[in-house]
Amino acid sequence: LMFDRITEINDDNGAFKKGSLKAELDIKKNLWFFDCHFKEDPVMPGSLGVDAMWQLIGFFLGWSGGQGRGRALGGGKIKFSGQVTQKTKLITYHLHIKRVIRSKLMMGIADATLKADDKVIYTGQDLRVGLFTDLSEI
Repeated sequence: LMFDRITEINDDNGAFKKGSLKAELDIKKNLWFFDCHFKEDPVMPGSLGVDAMWQLIGFFLGWSGGQGRGRALGGGKIKFSGQVTQKTKLITYHLHIKRVIRSKLMMGIADATLKADDKVIYTGQDLRVGLFTDLSEI
């Protein structure tokens, strides 16, 4: 997982009044990805921050009663405007649930931000995660 704790979760709040979630990751200099990305210029891969956002949508779906295994189904616009370095102390994720579809496939759609300390450096729009009970459907 790319988060240490969930600090807030609800199903009727957020920018779209469909739910929101806040989570945190403590950054330590010895985190595994700093040794391999990039050599002598350690930064957290941007893809791990986006993956955390997908993980949190999946967590929200399970928390709200969904069954199955979460799989990222894509996203709209993703923007990086900074980096997580070994100097960063805390990452804060904030997700705003836009829609939850409950049919044969349960899917969540959310907008999200990642803050490095107190600065927003990643944004994701229309991030999608589905819950699958039959993995042969994927």
